[in-house]
Amino acid sequence: MTGILSISKMVKLSINVNKFALIRNSRGENKPNLLTLAKQCLDLGAEGITVHPRPDGRHIRYDDVFDLKTLLQTYSDKEFNVEGYPSQDFIKLIQTVKPDQVTLVPDPPEALTSSFGWNIVSQKEFLKDALPQFPCRTSIFLNPGHTNLETLKEINPDRIEIYTYDYAKQFTIDKTKAISPILELAAQLKNSGILINAGHDLDLNNLNFLVQKVPDLLEVSIGHAFVNDCIQEGLKKTLSAYLNECSFENINS
Repeated sequence: MTGILSISKMVKLSINVNKFALIRNSRGENKPNLLTLAKQCLDLGAEGITVHPRPDGRHIRYDDVFDLKTLLQTYSDKEFNVEGYPSQDFIKLIQTVKPDQVTLVPDPPEALTSSFGWNIVSQKEFLKDALPQFPCRTSIFLNPGHTNLETLKEINPDRIEIYTYDYAKQFTIDKTKAISPILELAAQLKNSGILINAGHDLDLNNLNFLVQKVPDLLEVSIGHAFVNDCIQEGLKKTLSAYLNECSFENINS
């Protein structure tokens, strides 16, 4: 994980701290301290923190969301992104916390992880009703290749988050094929006013290729791979490596 960080033009990196919380909860104590880790990530250059609280509290808990909001308020240039299914409890949470961004995902509470995007045709009215209730920037989780642009415009999110699971799985086999549906979606959105985030299974192998090929990409949210790399390499070295991969001028690209 070597390379020189270039910050002239970069995609914003938001660190998903769910897995840090999962480790903490496994012992019923406050080790590792979630706020300390989040602060280290921000101080080392991450542009934001992402969390996805679930009703069973198996990793991020609702009280963590409030604590992290308090932490983010001490920074003038960092953002807080909260993901979740728009249940009434989740909507109330977001209305109270008022993060910078809410990312809506369609997975049920018992899901192990977010594993698919919204079917915006069948769930159009549900999303149209949900989005105006949020007092912050809105984003919805979408699979590339399964998007009806006119329907998306009716729903009218501020952003979409491209679900990059398929991209990551195909990347080592055929980079061009892997990126193709994402490029098609980005082209569709070019003049729509709807901006682009991305996340899921992004890592140090596939991240910069995505950054280079999708110049309209604004933000990536990375958690599982980041925590895995931290275990092996340490947080400071890992954060620097991911920031480097978010640069359009990465010397390794």
